[in-house]
Amino acid sequence: MARGAGDGWTRLVRFLRIALPLLALALLSTVFLVARHLNPDDALPYSEVDIADRLREPRMTNPVYSGTTADGADLRVTAEAATPEQPGTDTTAGTGAAARRVLGILTTPDGIRTDLRSLAAQMDVTGDSVTFAGGVDLDNGGGYRVQTDSMVARMDMTEVRSLAPVTATGPGTHITAREMVLTQDPTRPDSYVLVFTGQVKLVYDPPK
Repeated sequence: MARGAGDGWTRLVRFLRIALPLLALALLSTVFLVARHLNPDDALPYSEVDIADRLREPRMTNPVYSGTTADGADLRVTAEAATPEQPGTDTTAGTGAAARRVLGILTTPDGIRTDLRSLAAQMDVTGDSVTFAGGVDLDNGGGYRVQTDSMVARMDMTEVRSLAPVTATGPGTHITAREMVLTQDPTRPDSYVLVFTGQVKLVYDPPK
């Protein structure tokens, strides 16, 4: 009885040694047969479109500019994407680079950080300035928030100037003005100030 059971087990093992490799080969053949029915050309148009788009409009994703101004401030500008301006798209050939969804971070030597956010920006061909446009929010570490349509930031020195009327809020204050500039304090070169000029209206609301 025990011998018959052992013979049966031996026959089962021999059968599986042959059957399992054949089953694996059948499954592998099925995979290749299914793969043959896939048309590799189906993905080609999308690749061609992407390549053609890149060739027509070369761009960089998540570009970063970092530098230091002559007076020692750190300036860092990041964007979702940037494209070089093509000749003939403006009054001059090759005006610089255009970017979208931009964040500029200016940290002055006195330790104050100023953030500039905008939907778009343009770096001029000389690399001396960045113009933020499409609605700009400026948040200054001194407690002021300024909103305007566009601003320009110098890259060789600390100067951020509005190019349109501004609205600002600060500690207990609401300000409207034709222009705002963030620059070095002329009386104390180691300090930086926000200056509002042109039809300035200030409403002071003292803390309760």
